[in-house]
Amino acid sequence: MTESILIVGATGLIGNLLVRKLIADGRDQELHLLMRKPVEGAYGAATVHVAPTEQWSDVIASIKSAKVVSCLGSTMKKAGSKEAFAAIDRDLIGAVAQAAKAAGASQFIAVSSTMANAEASQFYLKVKGQAEDLMRAEKFGRLDIVRPGLLRGERTDDARLGESLAIIASPLLDRLLHGSLRRYRSIDAREVAVAIAALLTEDKPGATVYENDAIWKLADRETA
Repeated sequence: MTESILIVGATGLIGNLLVRKLIADGRDQELHLLMRKPVEGAYGAATVHVAPTEQWSDVIASIKSAKVVSCLGSTMKKAGSKEAFAAIDRDLIGAVAQAAKAAGASQFIAVSSTMANAEASQFYLKVKGQAEDLMRAEKFGRLDIVRPGLLRGERTDDARLGESLAIIASPLLDRLLHGSLRRYRSIDAREVAVAIAALLTEDKPGATVYENDAIWKLADRETA
């Protein structure tokens, strides 16, 4: 029997690519997507749930998915303030993880950021690290934290000038990053989505962090 999968953040760069991948693979019969507002798109046989974020815990409780994926993420510019950014990238993700565990989820997968650290001095990385700590506190049977480097991919609703300039320079910069620095290389968002699709087939217990090399390995295995 196919286990139910719930994706939050399905309209973002990685989330959208993941949904497309699962539909293409015929894995959308038990797929649920949770959104804040209706978004036009082809979602195959997936069930789309639309609700304000303050109602997400109730929706998650009603779905009772075994596997939950968080592709949630914002930027300081888009959020408008540090407080608003933390409300999404830490508090909302933490609330989703808590609701997922309460609803019986055995696996939680989340997209984070390379260098995420709750003790970091840089606010963005600190918030990302705090979110990871909230996920770990739920003690899922399996927790997968995906930390890609600079994401390459077409963003339709969230233009990021700084990232765009870095992506343009990435072919040169990537050649300079070797060894442990490979985690900072640019990576195609499609590869991240494919890697997450691969993780959804895993059932070995434990908590694992995946950076670029591990993400590439998962993506290669999934497409082999």
